[in-house]
Amino acid sequence: MNDLTPLRRTIVREPVRNLSRRGFLGAASGALLLGVGMRLSPAAAQVRAEGAAAIAPKPGTRISAFLEIRPDSSVRLLSPFVEGGQGINTGLAQTIGEELDLNPARFAVECAPPGPDYAVVNGLRMTGGSFSTRSSFEAMRRLGATAREMLMRAAAANLAVPQDSLTTDDGRVIHAASGRSLEYGALAGAALALQPRDDIALKDRRDFRWIGKPVARLDMRDKSTGRAVYSIDIRLDGMLHAAVQHAPHLGTEPETIANEAEVRDMPGVQGVHRLPGAVAVVADTWWRARKGAEALQVAWTKPAPEGIATVSESFSSAAMLAALKGANEPGVSAESEGDPTGAFKGAAQVVEAEYDAPYLAHAQLEPPSAVARFTEDGSLDLWLPNQMPELFQQVAAKTAGLDPEKVRIHSPMLGGFFGRHFFYGPANPFPQAILLAKATGKPVRVLWSREEEFGMDAVRPLGFARFKAALGHDGMPVALQTTAVGEGPIGRWFGALFQSPVDSSVVEGLDRKPYAIPNRRLDYVKVLHPVTIAFWRSVGHSMNDYFYESFLDEIAQAGGKDPFALRMALLKESARHRTLLQAAADLAGGWQQGPFQAEDGTRRARGVSMASPFGSETATIAEVSLKDGEARVHDLWIAIDPGSVVNPAIVKRQVESAAALGLSSTLLEQVVYEGGKRQARNFDAYPILDRDRMPKVHVTIVESRAPMGGIGEPGLPGVPPAVVNAVAVLTGQRLRSLPLAKARLSGA
Repeated sequence: MNDLTPLRRTIVREPVRNLSRRGFLGAASGALLLGVGMRLSPAAAQVRAEGAAAIAPKPGTRISAFLEIRPDSSVRLLSPFVEGGQGINTGLAQTIGEELDLNPARFAVECAPPGPDYAVVNGLRMTGGSFSTRSSFEAMRRLGATAREMLMRAAAANLAVPQDSLTTDDGRVIHAASGRSLEYGALAGAALALQPRDDIALKDRRDFRWIGKPVARLDMRDKSTGRAVYSIDIRLDGMLHAAVQHAPHLGTEPETIANEAEVRDMPGVQGVHRLPGAVAVVADTWWRARKGAEALQVAWTKPAPEGIATVSESFSSAAMLAALKGANEPGVSAESEGDPTGAFKGAAQVVEAEYDAPYLAHAQLEPPSAVARFTEDGSLDLWLPNQMPELFQQVAAKTAGLDPEKVRIHSPMLGGFFGRHFFYGPANPFPQAILLAKATGKPVRVLWSREEEFGMDAVRPLGFARFKAALGHDGMPVALQTTAVGEGPIGRWFGALFQSPVDSSVVEGLDRKPYAIPNRRLDYVKVLHPVTIAFWRSVGHSMNDYFYESFLDEIAQAGGKDPFALRMALLKESARHRTLLQAAADLAGGWQQGPFQAEDGTRRARGVSMASPFGSETATIAEVSLKDGEARVHDLWIAIDPGSVVNPAIVKRQVESAAALGLSSTLLEQVVYEGGKRQARNFDAYPILDRDRMPKVHVTIVESRAPMGGIGEPGLPGVPPAVVNAVAVLTGQRLRSLPLAKARLSGA
């Protein structure tokens, strides 16, 4: 995978540049076109980009975004990010519109084509890691402010007035003294001749008109009326449809097809094709292709009989967990503070525990699909859901045997996010679409059935952690030893980029905690998974914060402490975290652990947790009861501090959706392997949170003005430990393995 990973880049911030005079205009002649530049080291130079990304001010310069104001006053933003329901298009429009003084509702936002110009995330281009808004916020503000200043300069010349006598208001430059005004569109041509200035002042936050306000989402109407276009909706003239049957064991290949001739004769079938690890049927409709694919009688090569080096014939989730638990070799130090060894020697009490969490599917609503079309000049158009257009361009080019500049990636809106749409090798259908389009000479759409998706989806890794705490005579923790065992998606897919002995996606949520435990050590033990692993919403935090915060409650119990009070005491050095924890308690009407009797007569308890994911901070309280042997969550109170926010309505919706996914994984979800095969092939065997189990979610936003953090993922990690901590109060038992559905719960 090393040749497919992005290049390491060195970034130097550059000023906003006017690109229009460098030949970009084309059909949009007369438009004002701006970009925010970032310079890369020469070693990071990539192949020639295409489209809007092709024209850079000079070699090695990257353009994060383009703002186009056309003569008819229409406005377009070419975004470096992919909209997948997280609201990034609206947030960008608010950010740029604030400084440009243009209503965000007047923006049309499109995803930019591949090109190094859009590498705004630490020198990479990606949509993920809850990083889009915070990585581009200042650059987008600067872009809008620079555009506004150029328009005002053009207006000053047009009206023959001093520039400082002008103001702007929602797309107009106004000269109040004479009552004259000019639309931005009328000024765009003149503004093209101006050199952008590097010293433009940004607005004071007190003057914000749209940033920090609950602006309506730009994609809301299209989604509500069915006009939003996803990859699954793409149709091209002459397009064929393909359905796939994958090998039952990952890594095996088709040998023979007993009934290939019969399937070729089925109605509408255009051909039967062998693919790496799969067979495909191409037909004039997808239903006919699917019926053909399901009818194929394929003999496959044999997997290894046993072991976990590959997905062997005997591979199972239980065997993988046993391997993680059995890995007792010394690990690599991921964090070390104080003298844990000495602290344990003088401990009044030692507490130990082991935690694990299962493989998880993404289970997004839209099944994976891709459309490939070769053009007469031999180039390739590819429509596919993705979170890294440039990476997909590189992989597609290698698959097609083309130079990357001959591959045009089209990135439609994502029909489900959750980390599913990075490149995960055999878990992606677009290489199949490319091979089939090449073989047939026609555009081909590959769509995986729900069963094939559940069989091939790249999964969140199964995780395991071991804890050991030393308590003093006052019941307070004085030392903590943690060992995280396994493999994460950072190491699997981006190891060549980060080149660290510690996989950050395995230890995140266990390291850099805000609690004042003086002696700490965190070790990482690498054990590879044979299955295809992936990023999953909140990545390592999705399990590690459950491990850590649950064990912290065990420490509280062993030391005779209230878990809320213990956290407050351990946060004595962080006013930010204490404020946030108190905000969650205030939102819940005050902290009470329980058990207690609710107004409806149910016996309930509360659990509390904190998490520090993706630059944001969260505090979560869950109220839980037991019914028919199951946990019933009635309320989740979540306080989030992302530093500052662009759109509070989007923040709340993202926290709510993340909480729902976190609760679903806590109560129900797990991917189980037996005999080398995944047992669940559809939602009937992979239950997810339903409406009856969905609690009320209460969200409060605390803006501490710390550096801006992420939003899409931070609402999830605090939910599992808060729920499990409440369940422990009700049952008197500590459940250290998810999901809770594996156990029948009864009150203490």
